[in-house]
Amino acid sequence: MLIEFLFSKHSLEQMELRNISKDKVVNILKNPDQVIENNETNIFQPVILENEKKYLIRVFVNNNKSPNVIITVYKT
Repeated sequence: MLIEFLFSKHSLEQMELRNISKDKVVNILKNPDQVIENNETNIFQPVILENEKKYLIRVFVNNNKSPNVIITVYKT
């Protein structure tokens, strides 16, 4: 469970560009459908229903930093 984290400038820019709120990202980090663990990066992702379409939101988090840093966020 990810308790402390920071949003990188890049992640905030991408969230704004893709219309993904901070609240949505925080909820994803607290309750992901899946977490993919890599060496330095964990990818938190849920499938969401939006406008009757299914989307995957991916939140990339650098877990080697303290606190953890959200690198980027996108929706597919």
